[in-house]
Amino acid sequence: QVQLVESGGGLVQAGGSLRLSCAASGSIFSINTMSWYRQAPGKQRELVAGITTGNNTNYADSVKGRFTISRDKAKITWYLQMNSLKPEDTAVYYCHCRTLWDHFWGQGTQVTVSS
Repeated sequence: QVQLVESGGGLVQAGGSLRLSCAASGSIFSINTMSWYRQAPGKQRELVAGITTGNNTNYADSVKGRFTISRDKAKITWYLQMNSLKPEDTAVYYCHCRTLWDHFWGQGTQVTVSS
């Protein structure tokens, strides 16, 4: 089992920045991919960014060039640096990880971008 706890959400004006953190505990040795998803009201949850233990990254087209995912080498914490935020980035952001056998979600953190 892996437990995930997000932090760093909040209210920011358009053009501003936030950094989200996801702290993992439990069977962290089994994690092979770490990601951030988001879900806006009335919309499906979507992948925002992902990173592997080999540091390969991928991003949604809507956030490329603005968001950066990173992690510490011990895989205990990963981050989402969000710059040039737009009102359409408003959503609940969830961290997520996959192991060989399962996947796990955090509880979510609200990000609100005002225009």
